[in-house]
Amino acid sequence: MRSPMLRHTCRILFAAMLNFIALSPTNAVAQHAGHNAAPSPYAGQESRDIKSLSPEDVAELQRGGGWGLAKAAELNGFPGPAHILELKQRLGLSSEQIAAVENIFAKMHEGAITEGTRLIALERALESTFRARDVTETALKTALAEIESSRQALRYIHLAAHLSTPAILDQRQMRLYAAARGYKENPCSEVPDGHDPALWRRHNGCQ
Repeated sequence: MRSPMLRHTCRILFAAMLNFIALSPTNAVAQHAGHNAAPSPYAGQESRDIKSLSPEDVAELQRGGGWGLAKAAELNGFPGPAHILELKQRLGLSSEQIAAVENIFAKMHEGAITEGTRLIALERALESTFRARDVTETALKTALAEIESSRQALRYIHLAAHLSTPAILDQRQMRLYAAARGYKENPCSEVPDGHDPALWRRHNGCQ
């Protein structure tokens, strides 16, 4: 039979061991992570019909909206046809200019709706395979290739629509468009009277 002194010593050693485990770095990190774990930024999106697209994304694609795909053109001095038509009074467009821009917009809008609808369908199909736990690596690669092909086609449709607009508008209208859209004037777009073109472009870092 153990003596009272031995039992007391065992209890002290056991308590010391528990304290050591509790204060060990691994356990401390785990406890810290548990107390400070933040909710996922995706929380709430699990109820989406298509997880990768918000309801606003779907609506934008269905109506043929820009979806931010034409920024490379819009922000580099290639006005968008939809916005030109919105500003036609302010820009003082002629009937010929309006007709030309309307043709560009109609082609872009039709193509964007068609391709946007296709992209939604492809994303929904990908969603369905994951939801049904019926996805393989081969099928996933194929699905992603189709989705990226659709995105590329949609972006081309929007960007290509911007290519012809600078030739339709004059310099005054281009400046009015930039001002109406809140863009800073590009010093490289036009050399002011009285300035040497080469020196002006060099001074403003124009290519």
